[in-house]
Amino acid sequence: MLKEFKAFIARGNVIDLAVAVIMGGAFGPIVNSAVSDIIMPPIGMMMGNVDFKDLFFSLSGTAFPTLAAAKAAGAPVIAYGNFVNTVINFLIISFAIFLMVKQVNRFNAPAPAPAAPTTKDCPQCLNAVPLKATRCGHCTSEMK
Repeated sequence: MLKEFKAFIARGNVIDLAVAVIMGGAFGPIVNSAVSDIIMPPIGMMMGNVDFKDLFFSLSGTAFPTLAAAKAAGAPVIAYGNFVNTVINFLIISFAIFLMVKQVNRFNAPAPAPAAPTTKDCPQCLNAVPLKATRCGHCTSEMK
């Protein structure tokens, strides 16, 4: 059983998966920062200085000035601003992975099949003759 586990771990696919998980974990905070620090502020400014992190709906019916105040009061809230940020994070990560997979697939594409031959060799003079020829154009011997 230990030998089978060792063979499983030594396979390239498992190592590739481990590298992908580590790189994905490192890539997540970069995208989170890009969304919350670079993308969302201009969008919020265009929508009238709205901070998406503070967009929420209080289910208790009480009005709260911020999401932090509502959570401190223990009020149930729907924090749809955080949801918008999370959806944008997902779309950016998905698009980046799509581009990466597209490039990897381009590099790993199978070679095109070789073209079908258009000539054959004459058995007498060994010169190339078109496939449909009935006589060699070089030595005039009959082709089979």
